[in-house]
Amino acid sequence: MSGYNTTTRTNTFTVIDIRKTFEGFEADLRMIARRTNKWTIAYAEQQMHDVLQFAEGRYVNFIDIILLDRNQVPLRAVRYTVNSEGKAISSQRPGSNDWTDIPSTTLSLLVTYNSDWSALTPEQQAKFKSDNNFELTWGSSQIDNSFRHLSKENAQLYGSNGYEVQKTNFK
Repeated sequence: MSGYNTTTRTNTFTVIDIRKTFEGFEADLRMIARRTNKWTIAYAEQQMHDVLQFAEGRYVNFIDIILLDRNQVPLRAVRYTVNSEGKAISSQRPGSNDWTDIPSTTLSLLVTYNSDWSALTPEQQAKFKSDNNFELTWGSSQIDNSFRHLSKENAQLYGSNGYEVQKTNFK
């Protein structure tokens, strides 16, 4: 026997862990919808349903919720970055949602998919959406979500059994 200790870490998160992790995202989504008055709670729930299906399929890289001015320039945003190889065992509490209703603005939710989604054919993507009873139509966007002109700060970390979603605010 050698003098080296080796360990292997395997993430054993389940769909339940993904759902637990996205509870913080869901609370944020509802709060942003309520505070900005841009979406009904019913519409936010439709978005949540579809986002959760993407997440459970393990197709999400990150999700942005963006408040846009009339010229489609982001005034503020929040990004939720998925890490399926994290260390978080539990989630921090949602919070720090100081969003307000600003006149002449709109709210958008963008899902940036990972390479697994991109590897699917259009037919496979359509079947996934059909099989999972998607409630909304999802398409491409022209919104610049680099947020170069906004300052960035890390916020809550939501997680369960190594599946993480890091929240980042842009103002």
